[in-house]
Amino acid sequence: MRHMSMILRQVRHSSQQAGLFVLCVALSLATLTAFSGFSRSMQKALREDARTLQAADVIIRSYDPIPLALTRTIDQLTDQGRILSAAIHEFYTVVRAPEKSTSVLSSLKVVEPGYPFYGRVRLRSGREFKSVLSPGTCIVEQTLLDRTELSVGADLKVGYTTLRIVDVVTAEPDRPLELFSLGPRVFINAADLDALGLMGTGSRIRRIVQVKVLDTPRVDAVAEQFKQAISFDDDTVRIHTFLSGRSAIKRFLDNFLFFLKLVGLFILIVSGLGIQSTLKAFLDEKQRTIAIIKTVGATGRFITIHFMLLVLLLGGVGTTVGILAGVAAQSGLVRLLDPFLPDHLVLTLSWVGIAEAIALGFTVVVLFSLLPLYRTRQMRPLAIFNRQSSSTASRWPDVLSGLLVLLFFLGLVLWHMQDIRFGIYFVGAITAMILVAALLAQTILAVIRRLPIRHLILRQAIRGLFRRGNATRAIMITLTVALAVIFGDSLIEKNLNATFVRSFPANSSNAFFVDVQPDQTEDFATAMGRPVQFFPIIRAQLTAVNDQAIDRRQERRKKRRDNLSRVFNLTYRETLLDDERLIDGKSLFREDWTEPQVSVMDTVVDMHPMQIGDRLHFKIQGVPLTARISSIRIRDSRSLSPFFYFVFPTAVLGKAPQTFFTALSVPQDQMGAVQLKIASQFPNISVIDLSQTIATFVRLMGRLARILRSFSVFSIAAGILILVSAVLATRAERMVESVYYKILGAGRRFVLGVFAVENLLIGMFSSGLALVMAQAGAWYVCTVRLDISYHPFIPASLVMIGLTVLLTVGVGMVASRSIVSKKPVVYLREQQNE
Repeated sequence: MRHMSMILRQVRHSSQQAGLFVLCVALSLATLTAFSGFSRSMQKALREDARTLQAADVIIRSYDPIPLALTRTIDQLTDQGRILSAAIHEFYTVVRAPEKSTSVLSSLKVVEPGYPFYGRVRLRSGREFKSVLSPGTCIVEQTLLDRTELSVGADLKVGYTTLRIVDVVTAEPDRPLELFSLGPRVFINAADLDALGLMGTGSRIRRIVQVKVLDTPRVDAVAEQFKQAISFDDDTVRIHTFLSGRSAIKRFLDNFLFFLKLVGLFILIVSGLGIQSTLKAFLDEKQRTIAIIKTVGATGRFITIHFMLLVLLLGGVGTTVGILAGVAAQSGLVRLLDPFLPDHLVLTLSWVGIAEAIALGFTVVVLFSLLPLYRTRQMRPLAIFNRQSSSTASRWPDVLSGLLVLLFFLGLVLWHMQDIRFGIYFVGAITAMILVAALLAQTILAVIRRLPIRHLILRQAIRGLFRRGNATRAIMITLTVALAVIFGDSLIEKNLNATFVRSFPANSSNAFFVDVQPDQTEDFATAMGRPVQFFPIIRAQLTAVNDQAIDRRQERRKKRRDNLSRVFNLTYRETLLDDERLIDGKSLFREDWTEPQVSVMDTVVDMHPMQIGDRLHFKIQGVPLTARISSIRIRDSRSLSPFFYFVFPTAVLGKAPQTFFTALSVPQDQMGAVQLKIASQFPNISVIDLSQTIATFVRLMGRLARILRSFSVFSIAAGILILVSAVLATRAERMVESVYYKILGAGRRFVLGVFAVENLLIGMFSSGLALVMAQAGAWYVCTVRLDISYHPFIPASLVMIGLTVLLTVGVGMVASRSIVSKKPVVYLREQQNE
């Protein structure tokens, strides 16, 4: 009770500092509570709705024809009455209105009876999907009707046949999260597949077999039986159960939540620094109180327990506020992501996530409070009463505290990310950022402290940075790290936008024509009325390098990005493209070699060490081919222009099964007419309007960027809280300075100028250091990880610095308002009464 009454008195007398401490704790918990709760809720919902999201028990996917042995196994199990199966074909093509000059690139889904085994395809009419979709009919999305000005009951030209629109689809259970969907959905009965005439050799068609296992406990056994029916090294077929398979929506949410967790962990780190700095400032303000308590006989143990109880009380309030804010933020996150979530997915409050947040709140408060509380034991009453500087303290508590924080966040990252190597990299990167920021801040402060400054206001402002109890270095470190992340995110976004959105000249290719058959090339060029450069495509797998077989599973495990396990598009030609050049080799192919040759892109060499003379082993539709590397190429442009990893001489691949594609520049006002012409004369050819794809990409990525940026700004809030706390913690020192200035004849404007310049220096130095770190980090991400050219965007960078400086000065001046307005006579009377 004695402790509690003292605690309440101190909180009441230092309500502003106590409030700042509570806000720092709340800030540290709010984002992680939101992300962790949302993640757990989402994972639970996805797990409970897994069958519905996959629409089957076992899912088989391939872009090549399903192997005969696997087909036989499916038929055998079906005849035995153990499973039900439905084949699905998905691909893009242009559909059109027979009597109107409108056409639309659409996503076709040709399904057999039985689909879907779980969930429901919702139709606007409310009827059952299985009874509505019959041979000669189709079901479309409303977007297609809007763009073609058709209605239910009208005819739709699809490929070489005409189908009648019988209903409108509003939702489908296994619809992937199509961030880059190139057109509205069109459902077609499998009986009309041959009539479409779109199954040409080499056409990119996604083949899916959905299986319902009638004996539910045997789902895994059936999936294993399917896997045994295909060869071990056949990487073209993917077989998953409803639990092991990652739907597109799950892949998107897993990746997005991964980055949200990174943002949450970073904000937790910055807010933790804010907790430590704010508590230090709070305890510094209580130095006189601590000195009096020690003078009247209180022990160090009593003081430690007293202030530990105070910290736990304030931490408990901050944790409660943070959890409530996190729950509210979780609801807001659900609303922001609503366009990406299945409409039948039900999210509930995760009590496990809340319990985790409470435990984290307690740990963070205790961990970051240890060092300031330990320092209270070193306070000497005589030094405080005489306003003397404390003797140099031992550094080992700082080192030990830093190691504990490092181990805590390493464990937290490993717990959330479940990836030891990434956890070490992430914690190491954050630690390096903080250390670099601390080193740079210390260097700048040391330099400016020794500068001979004649201007009075500037000289006094610089002296203010080093007044007793000031947290200038902590403020600069926190602001620098937080701003570096936000600046870096902005710079990366601008470079992506410049590379993939605004980098295209007016006459660059904006339309891709895919699946052109070999016998259609001449007629296609005639129809377009211009010379056309066709790029042949032969799909193949790389099986070995220099007789060393490619371990596909290992490739996928060690390289999350592009790797040698995937199916490649090969091509043939005799010359380099305009944006290509050789970095190894004198010519594309060598005249002194008689065996098959291949030129490789430098990207392939990055995947696996290769050099001229090495032999690559391919498999083209089951036919082996060995070729020797004759040259290595690099692209000078990173725009969306055609390029191939592997280029062969025409004599080697000219007779292989192939399709063609081409890229042309089409004025936007003529795009509709071109699509209609191609759909009429060549129904199998898909026309991709790249400008529309880019516009969709920009809209969706902009929405996701806003989500990430809105939470990243919380880290700036931690720095602002530290800045306000520092002003309040040094209130007494600032008050004395203000009074002395006024007694010596300075006006209110002079005092305001000193404090404003002090905050200006903090904002300028912090944002400047942050920009240097952000430029370096963004350069690395863009040039090394994303492999795109980098632009520093100097004007935008200067604007970011300017806004930060204005914010810092504004916050500092608002916090200093009561100090500046204090009249000398009132202050001196108060000191005399004390």
